Amino acid sequence: MRSVAVIYGLLSAILLAPSAQAADPIRVLLAQDAKQVTLSADRGLVLRSGAGEERLVPSPVVVTLGSNGTGAGGVVASGPDGRTFTADSLTVKGQEEDMRVAVGATALVVGGVIQVMAKGTGLAVLNTVDLEEYVKGVVPSEMHAGWHPEALKVQAVVARTYVLYQRLAGRERDYDVVAGTQDQVYRGRHGLDERVQQAVESTRGLILTYRGAPILAAFSSTAAGPTEDAMNVWSKDLPYLKGVECPFDQNSPYYQWRAEFKLQDLESSLKRQGIAVGPIASLTPFAYSAAGRVAKLRLLHAQGELVLRGEDLRRLVGYSVIPSTQFEVEAVGQTVVLRGRGAGHAVGLCQWGAKEMAGLGYPVATILRHYFPGTELKDWRQIASAVSSKP
Repeated sequence: MRSVAVIYGLLSAILLAPSAQAADPIRVLLAQDAKQVTLSADRGLVLRSGAGEERLVPSPVVVTLGSNGTGAGGVVASGPDGRTFTADSLTVKGQEEDMRVAVGATALVVGGVIQVMAKGTGLAVLNTVDLEEYVKGVVPSEMHAGWHPEALKVQAVVARTYVLYQRLAGRERDYDVVAGTQDQVYRGRHGLDERVQQAVESTRGLILTYRGAPILAAFSSTAAGPTEDAMNVWSKDLPYLKGVECPFDQNSPYYQWRAEFKLQDLESSLKRQGIAVGPIASLTPFAYSAAGRVAKLRLLHAQGELVLRGEDLRRLVGYSVIPSTQFEVEAVGQTVVLRGRGAGHAVGLCQWGAKEMAGLGYPVATILRHYFPGTELKDWRQIASAVSSKP
């Protein structure tokens, strides 16, 4: 019994060590509705159930839903030796710092801990990681690591601010942010190098605030003109996201673009969304934002008329097909041809603009003040009370 107690104590120490339990933890949703998760680490894994039972196992471990195939059955972890570990939920830590996580075609190397929970007919996979480590996983995923050091620092501040804002806004959720473009792209250790490390460490703790609270630090690739008012994109009236001039991003490959798509494909996409629509006859923009982006389009079809928001058209056709809502409809037949400018929603930071400003010698604080007017740069640890309630 003594040896068992010693082993149990060692496992608890591994899972509860300071490196494992981040001082400023961020809960990142890596996947949801997954059917299988594969976890591995060079020196094995420590598994812990929601009830506190722990086990040290060799790699790899495959986690699936419990025997009844629903969330009520919990999760089952199967090791290479054929042994299984059944739990209501599972927390996993590598004996060393990093773990490899594979869900479908996506594979990441991450620090912190992994939590796997049964949700309905699938698995939710979360990575709980220290705030600064999270930022290191975002910066090279959202901006080229070879860009100017000041631009990387700008991205670090924006990424840190964004996640703290979302942590406050989503306190009732099991997670703070999603690892994809719904929030910020996070790829764990992928792309992490000395340049990224320096950008994050040199801005450690710094965030943008408005009236003492973290802001919604939005960003996108290329404005190609004035940045956009958040009200026109998300119906959010935020004084620091009203739009500013951006003459700095003309070297972006998305400054000008051409795109095309089939009306039949748009019709099919609308029907998949449950919208009754007949064969489409025409698609015409009729309302624009103050910055010149398409706000609304009129779609005439065999069963009537439909009004679409510009952002809805991007979502329906594909964000990779229509980079932004700043476009003109050049030709409408069975094929719609668009000629446009910019990439992304254009709210907040223009990344290509920040790159050019950094190259011209503008410091981090000046770049941030330009794109987020009225904000202040502060260390969030010194305004901890402001990040304990939703702004």
